[in-house]
Order: sequence, then structure tokens, then C-alpha cells
Amino acid sequence: MTEILYRPETSQDDAAINSLTDQAFGPGRYAKAAERLREGNHRLLSLSIVATLDGRLLGSVRMWPIQVGGAAAVFLGPIAVDAASRKLGIGQTLVALACTAARKAGWNHVLLVGDAPYFSRMGFCPAPSVTMPGPVDQRRVLSLRLRTGPSDLAGQARV
Repeated sequence: MTEILYRPETSQDDAAINSLTDQAFGPGRYAKAAERLREGNHRLLSLSIVATLDGRLLGSVRMWPIQVGGAAAVFLGPIAVDAASRKLGIGQTLVALACTAARKAGWNHVLLVGDAPYFSRMGFCPAPSVTMPGPVDQRRVLSLRLRTGPSDLAGQARV
């Protein structure tokens, strides 16, 4: 059996990633507050990771530069895994690789909107001092500190 290959996203992955993300989240994803941080923004290809098997996309995670208050941070999402490939640990591996790449690139914080029980296994904690650009369940706003520093993220998240 061929191994799953994890690598940075390239612009050639766009169509497959968009299709996978649409399958995973449907058209309602465009109405979410998290989408406001992606609109008009540019993804960080070197930090965005894809998982493939024999050339077929199994999963992806995208990373975006944002500001929270006066601090630079990376926004993680969307993360999508092919329905038939779930339960293989692909999502967790994608998040770990993307966060490691962000740390190596000098970023201090990763922010996301997601399921706390899932992401807490990877070190993410609630970010009660961060406000999103739109309605969101505040319990789902999570952050991961990549480096030691004087403070956690606080303020409005924006592009």
C-alpha cells in the first residue's frame, strides 16, 4: 500500500481543495464568520498542507495571515478530509504539520474556529479575548501559542 504524502499546498491544488471543502462543508460555509478572515486575504501556501494518496487529494488545511489586536497571527482553516478517509488521523496530522510550519516560519500564534474537544488534543485553548468579524459561538474560538511570549491574543481578529 502506498503511504499518504503530506506536502505544502501549491496553486495547482486549488480546484481539488475547493471541491473537497465544498463537499465537507457545503455552501453554508461562506456565511460563517471565519470566512470573513479569508475574503480578500491570501493564503500562506508554504504553511497550508495537503494530504494525497496516489495523486488523489485526501485532505487539506489552509493558513492565512491575520491581525488580532496589534499582534500578527495565522488563521487556520478550513480543514477538510475526504469522507472515506476520515478516522485515519489525516486531519490531526494536517493541523500538526501546518502549526509546525508556522512556528518554523516565525509565527507566534494560530487562531481557529472549531470543535474544542478535537482541537484541544493538539494544544488549542479557548481564546475568550478574541472577537471575530461576525457572529460566532465564542466557545469555538481557539488559539495555540507557538512560542513563549508576554501575552495571549486579545482584540478583534481582522485581515
